[in-house]
Amino acid sequence: MAQRQPTMYIPHGGGPCFFMDWDPPDTWERHRAFLAALPASLPEQPKALLVISAHWEAPVFTVQTNPAPPLLFDYYGFPQHTYKLTWPAPGNPALAARVRALLENAGFAVGEDPLRGFDHGVFVPLKVAFPKAEIPTVQLSLRADLDPSAHLAAGRALAPLRDEGVLILGSGNTYHNLPVMMRAMRGGGGGEPRGRDFDRWLTDAVTQEDPARRDAMLAAWDRAPGAREANPREEHLIPLHVVAGAAGADRGVKTLEDYVMGAVESAFRFG
Repeated sequence: MAQRQPTMYIPHGGGPCFFMDWDPPDTWERHRAFLAALPASLPEQPKALLVISAHWEAPVFTVQTNPAPPLLFDYYGFPQHTYKLTWPAPGNPALAARVRALLENAGFAVGEDPLRGFDHGVFVPLKVAFPKAEIPTVQLSLRADLDPSAHLAAGRALAPLRDEGVLILGSGNTYHNLPVMMRAMRGGGGGEPRGRDFDRWLTDAVTQEDPARRDAMLAAWDRAPGAREANPREEHLIPLHVVAGAAGADRGVKTLEDYVMGAVESAFRFG
């Protein structure tokens, strides 16, 4: 029998950030080291990965059924070599069917995409965490309305996968205000990191002992201090709601707090 897997929200950085030069050189080093250490923190190697990335939205929850997903180089203006990266993880149509069944049984409309490849919210962090690309991986879209309660409920529906050896990963960034971050980069990145108030609130929400209280706070995330500065549009935060929903009674812990491009970025784990 498979050991129960945790459920995690990980930061995927900026574009192909782990595979290019930066000034200063260690800009993304804590992010990279965190991702590289992720497999050793698991109870056993997962049988499969289910990834909810900030970079795929669809009218209804849509599951990737491609048995051999290509890479989607959905970033722009980066060095040419970053468009030649590889991460040939196999898909898993059987897991995709299981995901669809769980969501439909919970009352959700669900679509399938047989052509979809892995976007950079998947292959960039997972090329660091699982460089051998040997674990079957399936991507699930966000629902385009980005309704926090619906994504929490979707996570609850997917929770049985954890006992089937599937690692559920949400991939995004807790602070995703690119104009502010770019201004910080051009200014040398000094000063107080942006997003600190929102990060404190989010950490308090995720680490609540009562899962009902946690979910209620996350459902109303946009009322938190600094919420809309940190996430003018919430697609990079909402993957957290799916993994929190899948957490059940497991209490969340913060596993990374980093300061990069003038802002606070965090990761969380349940179980």
